[in-house]
Amino acid sequence: MARTATISRKTNETQIDVSINLDCTSGSSNAQIIDISTGIGFLDHMYHALAKHGGMSLTMKCQGDLWIDDHHTAEDSAIALGTAFKQALGEIRGIRRYGTGFAPLDEALSRAVIDICSRPYCVTELGLKREKIGDLSTEMIPHIFHSFAIAAGVTLHVDVLRGENDHHRSESAFKALALAIRQAVEQTGGIDIPSTKGVL
Repeated sequence: MARTATISRKTNETQIDVSINLDCTSGSSNAQIIDISTGIGFLDHMYHALAKHGGMSLTMKCQGDLWIDDHHTAEDSAIALGTAFKQALGEIRGIRRYGTGFAPLDEALSRAVIDICSRPYCVTELGLKREKIGDLSTEMIPHIFHSFAIAAGVTLHVDVLRGENDHHRSESAFKALALAIRQAVEQTGGIDIPSTKGVL
């Protein structure tokens, strides 16, 4: 069964369309297509890295109230992405459930750990110092992770372990999450629910 989803999310602040396919890793029969436009260049860059290294196809079109600031676009795009991810995954059955990713980028190193468990929670320690990277406020980066985790129904921990450059720290964090997601959604070949409770 294809693990895909297409959703639209419209509020008074943003209009977002997202399509996702979780099964576009190298060697699969599905071509990986990534086409992202949020109006915030650095955010596009981060979502592109997340999809590329997560083995996903991702199309995201967002029109937001950027004349106010970047908050609504960053938050709502992450909510839409998390919603689409959860819908594409479907019932939590026959997957690894847990994923861990380490990603370096020059001097920066990040770790991400995810549990696809229907218990949304997020902890981040990114240590960002700049006010902005491009047109994205750095205070929004942990909020993006949090918004994604809540909408996706996952427990997520993202830590930047070291690094001096905030661009590198942020990008390595998104890439670490990509690797963790890629591992967690991997199909085991079975149909079991990966929980001692028998339900997730």
